[in-house]
Amino acid sequence: MSLLQLIIIATLQGFTEWLPISSSAHVLLASGYFGLEGHDELLINAVSNLGTLAAMLLYFRKDVASAIVGGFELVAAPVTRKPLSKGANLALCIIVATPVALAVAAGYEKLLPEHMQSALRGPATVAGATIIFGALLWWADVKGGRERKEEDMTLLHAFLIGATQAIAAIIPGTSRSGITMTAARALGYERSEAARFAMLIGAPILAAAGLYGMLGLMGEPADGAVTLQDGMIVAGVAFITGLASIAALMAILRRMSFLPFVLYRFALGLALILMSPTIGLI
Repeated sequence: MSLLQLIIIATLQGFTEWLPISSSAHVLLASGYFGLEGHDELLINAVSNLGTLAAMLLYFRKDVASAIVGGFELVAAPVTRKPLSKGANLALCIIVATPVALAVAAGYEKLLPEHMQSALRGPATVAGATIIFGALLWWADVKGGRERKEEDMTLLHAFLIGATQAIAAIIPGTSRSGITMTAARALGYERSEAARFAMLIGAPILAAAGLYGMLGLMGEPADGAVTLQDGMIVAGVAFITGLASIAALMAILRRMSFLPFVLYRFALGLALILMSPTIGLI
């Protein structure tokens, strides 16, 4: 891949990872346009997660620091028997929200045949998921309550919200951030609170995906294959654009609903149908 192609894909990944519009759909489209397929496509998508993860950790550094301190508090809780602090409760919610998605993602990679993985990454799946889960986001945003905040988060709610990430791990076009924001809104959490918690619980998933990508890039590259240096470029660009997209998302949700993202998903899904020779009219 050329440097320009890497930067374009990393920019797409960074801008779309935390927006409820599916980063995987955008990266798959760009990869297909540039002729990047299979292993290299997955590696670039995975390693860019390191950049977007770093952006989230920086933007929500106070919450992250609180959760880290809270994690140590959880370890000591059986001894101290003190009531859990806000940070400890956040850490516990993140822990509870993670295992299902990690298990499904690992099983998908190991157990699902390659031809089925390719079919799931096809344009028909991406287009359908983009539209269907966009409609679900609109429904949850309209019907969901507006009063619940982080301190109202229960372990059951955390588990249910986190478990929806498993859908995004299997079906490109779902949007991991989008499906978790949808679940949080359906459970009555404020828009900005739903977005913030969705991003925080995504940290373990992105860390695992980024580690997978880095390990894949550390081997001896074949001619024309993506290298570790390419991966570092992708991660750096994804960090910058990811930070910008988080700031934009939080600013938008303080002023309006998820409707702009829903309409974008509808337009993107329709464009995919019309532009794809395998499922559309052209």
